[in-house]
Amino acid sequence: MYKVILVEDEEIIRNGLKYTYEWERSECTIIGEASNGVEGKSKIAELEPDIVILDVNMPILNGIELLAECSEKYIFSSIILSGYDEFKYAQSAIKYSVTDYLLKPIDYEELYQALEKAKTSIKVKKNYQYIESNLLTPENIGVLDFNVLQSTFCTSKHVLAMIEYIEKNYKNKISITDLVDKLDMSVTYLNQKFKEETGYTFNDFLNRYRIKKAIEKLMDGKEKITNIAIEVGFGNYRYFSQVFKKYTNSLPSDYLNYFRGKIKE
Repeated sequence: MYKVILVEDEEIIRNGLKYTYEWERSECTIIGEASNGVEGKSKIAELEPDIVILDVNMPILNGIELLAECSEKYIFSSIILSGYDEFKYAQSAIKYSVTDYLLKPIDYEELYQALEKAKTSIKVKKNYQYIESNLLTPENIGVLDFNVLQSTFCTSKHVLAMIEYIEKNYKNKISITDLVDKLDMSVTYLNQKFKEETGYTFNDFLNRYRIKKAIEKLMDGKEKITNIAIEVGFGNYRYFSQVFKKYTNSLPSDYLNYFRGKIKE
């Protein structure tokens, strides 16, 4: 159920919404109410709602001021209620990502549609919040910067050669066995040396590098994910998604939607 707070100074309207609308129909439940903006601000901080329905014209702290103080601190969707004369004023809240504006008296079918928009909005916001908190950008994806790696960690010419091989050939189907003849060393020795000097197995490092390159392409927001998977060395899209989620805790589609949203901003 989606958690809703009602912030409305007119008790008759607040109670009407609370008791006569079929909230279960919208998969919503009222978890709190407030009669002015200051109380509303406190309730939002205390209860962390998914959706806030608020009147634009309230004493002490009006709806626009409430959104201005809370929209960057808390994650929620908002629906504004206003009288006809206040509608243009209410629209000034567009910069706070209000999902809908409803004129009083409230039409319950319009409220239903507004709640559907608000539910979609909060899903997106929470998804972005999750991605941002777990986002592994090309700078911190977990693949060591090659310059740092080469100057600080790697002393072996064999390991440096293996890293260079990955960098140049990650788009192809490669493995550590490709380097046995080239470096004239056994697989066992190369694996051991690579792990010792980088902290990663050869395959782990290869996959991390591929995911780093995939994120760089996803940041552009233009290419199809299936094409990106092939371009970074994964012939199988499902396997690409599995590896991507292993290292980022998210799916490639989450990243693509995130970066497309950033581009639109």
